[in-house]
Amino acid sequence: MAKESMKAREVKRAKLVARFAEKRAALKKIVNTSDDPEQAFEAACKLQALPKNASPVRLHNRCKLSGRPKGYMRQFGISRIDFREMASAGLIPGVKKASW
Repeated sequence: MAKESMKAREVKRAKLVARFAEKRAALKKIVNTSDDPEQAFEAACKLQALPKNASPVRLHNRCKLSGRPKGYMRQFGISRIDFREMASAGLIPGVKKASW
């Protein structure tokens, strides 16, 4: 089980990313498409002035139940360990243990 502070930190980062998404996109567009190098440089400086955690690259997927950062299954939003336990218990619709 992950520490509550780690889970809270990820939630905080996600909110920050959402808050600055529009501003980051506008600045990145100016940097990439501007013909004026001075304007592009100014936009790049503004982009660097934004908080580090406002970048979507810094987000990390975590299990919704245990907060585990590794073994995350995107389709279900949980870790492989929790997925296996829930699938064995029949709690995930449409998933059953393969037997041969």
